[in-house]
Amino acid sequence: MEPAETVGAFIRALEKKEIGAALGLLAEEVVYHNIPLDPVVGRRAVGEFLEAFLGPAQEVEWVVHHQATLGGVVLNERTDRFLLAGRWVEIPVAGVWEVSGGRISHWRDYFDLQMVTAAMAPPAD
Repeated sequence: MEPAETVGAFIRALEKKEIGAALGLLAEEVVYHNIPLDPVVGRRAVGEFLEAFLGPAQEVEWVVHHQATLGGVVLNERTDRFLLAGRWVEIPVAGVWEVSGGRISHWRDYFDLQMVTAAMAPPAD
């Protein structure tokens, strides 16, 4: 698979909440960094993070608006959508993916943490 195809397959697996399939596309020592949070290192640790993060969502949809590839680096601009407690939460994200040997070795997502915290908060009564 080409790097963009690897990233696309990973995103589709996450949208289906097929964590095992997604993890198969990651290098063993993958580094996943949600900027501005601390990085998560290793396939197992990333799997645990994704299970905890995606678990509460009834549905997951990542809408890729723009994507560019240069060698093994894939850049995308997307909106990550999560159906939580009957309402959609949308997060604008810029992603940087490094793919080597058909597996994602580095994955960085840039987003506004304050906006995400507010969006994930339960609605006020």
